[in-house]
Amino acid sequence: MKTIRILLIDDDVDFVKATTKVLESKPYEVIVAFDGKEGLEKARSEKPDLVLLDILMPKVDGFAVADQFKKEESLSKIPVVAFDQLLRLYGQPFAFEVADFIQKPVSPRDLLAKVGKHLERRG
Repeated sequence: MKTIRILLIDDDVDFVKATTKVLESKPYEVIVAFDGKEGLEKARSEKPDLVLLDILMPKVDGFAVADQFKKEESLSKIPVVAFDQLLRLYGQPFAFEVADFIQKPVSPRDLLAKVGKHLERRG
């Protein structure tokens, strides 16, 4: 059986550690990037099955990363789920295209349910 690879792009070290631990409780391999530039490089080289993407990051933000995923043919089929701590403040997703949003903070159960849903869709 193929190992499912999830790319986690987020600049919050504590959030990355906690989220990685939750994801690795399932048969998922977690690849970590701490900014958008590194995330794009790892997406190109590692070809993950799913990307979990923070929006507010240094160097290259989540908006630019999501946009690049749509533009590059090799990345365009990978589902991107954005962590959106701003949903609470503004009440709606922003005008950029991703497969889904997860509002921070997220419970382990909700995170795994959302990840599972998008991996099933991908097949």
